[in-house]
Amino acid sequence: MSNGQNGAEQRLVTPGMAIGPSDGVRVGSGALAHNDTIIATRLGWVREINNTVSVDPINSAYMPRSGDLIVATVAEVRNNLWFMNINGPFQGLLPMSLAPWKVEFGAARQHMGIGDVVLARVQEVDECHNVVLTMKGVGLRRLNQGSVHSVPINHIDRLRGEGNAMLQRLRDASDCRIIIGENGKVWIDGDADGMAWARKAVALVQSSGHKSTFEAEFSALEKTTQKKGDA
Repeated sequence: MSNGQNGAEQRLVTPGMAIGPSDGVRVGSGALAHNDTIIATRLGWVREINNTVSVDPINSAYMPRSGDLIVATVAEVRNNLWFMNINGPFQGLLPMSLAPWKVEFGAARQHMGIGDVVLARVQEVDECHNVVLTMKGVGLRRLNQGSVHSVPINHIDRLRGEGNAMLQRLRDASDCRIIIGENGKVWIDGDADGMAWARKAVALVQSSGHKSTFEAEFSALEKTTQKKGDA
């Protein structure tokens, strides 16, 4: 079975399609075992990691979980909290008590306004889908520079790569700071040339990361960057 690694091209399957034998492997989400065969239950890409076969959907929505690191945008400001666009079906709430500054009641707009971008974590998600965010933690802050780009949720693992290897290659080649939020928002900050290259690279990973030709395409793109110290 293809897992999209080591040059193998990922397989696109439809519901009811046979993926492969179930003997000796675990069955993950998007698939089931029937008569010693793994059957797809959704349209998506076959993935095999740690001896578990699953099918990643082509399109999926961000469903927040406690502890997620996300890139969020201020959508609305109240006296004592901010409503944040977290790229999901529900907005996130950032109370002033969980902001990184000392905020007086009614002074929220003095610290952040509509359109401001922040790096935050999901503090909790309750049974009513209320999503509480926090900016109290190492590295959590307002992102005053750079640009934010959206990627499909199911492409996040591809952008990071195994052990964050692909993310590190993106950072090294572009000489940019790059943060990939669990909510499908990617923050890129650096000089103009580096940011332009990083955007091209992210687009390439999205469009061709599942193909057997991807490594050659990405390596060719890496060679177009001007490293520090180059003439």
